[in-house]
Amino acid sequence: MKKIIPLKEIPTDYNTSDKMEEECGVFAVYNKDNVENIANLAYCGLFALQHRGQESAGITLLNDGYIETIKGMGLVSEVFDQDQLSTKVGNAVIAHVRYSTTGSSTLANAQPLSARSILGDIALAHNGNLVNANRLRHQMELEGNVFQSSSDSEVILNMIARRSKMGIEEAVKDTCNVVSGGYAIVMLIARKLVAVRDPLGIRPLCIGKIHETGTYILASESCALDIAGAELIRDVNPGEMIVIDENGLHSSYYIQEKKRASCSFEYIYFARPDSILDGQDVYHVRGTAGRYLARQGKVDADVVIGVPDSGIVAAIGYSEESGIPYSMGLVRSKYMGRSFILPTQQLREQAVKLKLNPMRQVVSGKRIVLVDDSLVRGTTAKKLIKLMRDAGATEVHFRLASPMVKSECFFGVDISSKEELIASKMNIEQMCKEVGADSLDFLSIENQREILGGDGFCEGCFTGSYPINDVEPIVHEDHVQGMLDFE
Repeated sequence: MKKIIPLKEIPTDYNTSDKMEEECGVFAVYNKDNVENIANLAYCGLFALQHRGQESAGITLLNDGYIETIKGMGLVSEVFDQDQLSTKVGNAVIAHVRYSTTGSSTLANAQPLSARSILGDIALAHNGNLVNANRLRHQMELEGNVFQSSSDSEVILNMIARRSKMGIEEAVKDTCNVVSGGYAIVMLIARKLVAVRDPLGIRPLCIGKIHETGTYILASESCALDIAGAELIRDVNPGEMIVIDENGLHSSYYIQEKKRASCSFEYIYFARPDSILDGQDVYHVRGTAGRYLARQGKVDADVVIGVPDSGIVAAIGYSEESGIPYSMGLVRSKYMGRSFILPTQQLREQAVKLKLNPMRQVVSGKRIVLVDDSLVRGTTAKKLIKLMRDAGATEVHFRLASPMVKSECFFGVDISSKEELIASKMNIEQMCKEVGADSLDFLSIENQREILGGDGFCEGCFTGSYPINDVEPIVHEDHVQGMLDFE
């Protein structure tokens, strides 16, 4: 695979989080008859997917061929009034929670997006990122298309609408053969629920069913099926298109190549531990990563502590394998939002203390193995280790349940430049000194491959080798003015 070099460096000082930030989550419901609780079912599904996006939320309802959209900025519980949703009647719905990896954080970019075509109203919700969106947008603008948002999802929407005369299925398939990147998309078109997954299966999408009512559910993660009372049937396959209408569920493929490159970071960090992705139990993967970490090198320590939330399962696995007792040494505030959105560095630093507080009775006088899911920028890790020392830890051995993150992600994750990444600039000894740990170790890429089952996963952020060539730089329009010139 060819290493991809961005066309243009993008300033990245606006984000100081030590995590690869959430992407988006999609949820969809189809019932052949109108039902009264369908909007509230979508609300519950989005609530289960809230961890995938916390900037905006939206629900589009299909009722007798007409669509109605309710969306806004903020969390699911802030955007929607459940009493209002209870009055909505329809037979299909798509829903979305958003974290902006491309496009600015504004209401115009909140999804679902909608448009009118000769097929009728089209509504679309999209998780992922296109790697050729700027070129496609530029070409369409030269042809007279007008865009209402800066999201690459609107590029997909317009391309489908432009191909409406081909018919629904061919319009969607032809669009999918033009766009490139990682995506899971759910759409309402002409009384049908349509879903597609990118040819490599980079972004996840699964199918569930409520057997008592015959209701189909589509969701980014299986945990959202659980809350809806649906049974997981299977995952949407890479390159597959699903059409659900009054005649049931129909499957076809828009590409014949059977190659897979699912995002490995879904298992490490993004997905909830109670989800099953492409047949793999996320909890099991994370626990196994912790056990492999313990096998990689023995540490003399008194207690293993996991960084809430995604480091906890790996820490339990580390404890089980090493024999070092596990204890809850960090308490997380359930009511604290993401620290990186605060306006000043001083407030962001204070937010770490508001978000996580050490248990002094667990930490004081102890040699600590501190386990987290990943090390991205190094900012929060440094503060966490200082918190441990301030609480009386005599040693802090930092362990990461993923390989070193060295490169950008172009497929729907908020890492736009290698310059953000501590592992792209330092070796392990330098990183250990920078974050203030007594020792530092990462899960090896070989062990991660063994845990996940070998090939079939995107490792671009770890290796710099990507499953898709010829990508464009990721343009965050909040901070970069103007479009790239492709003429």
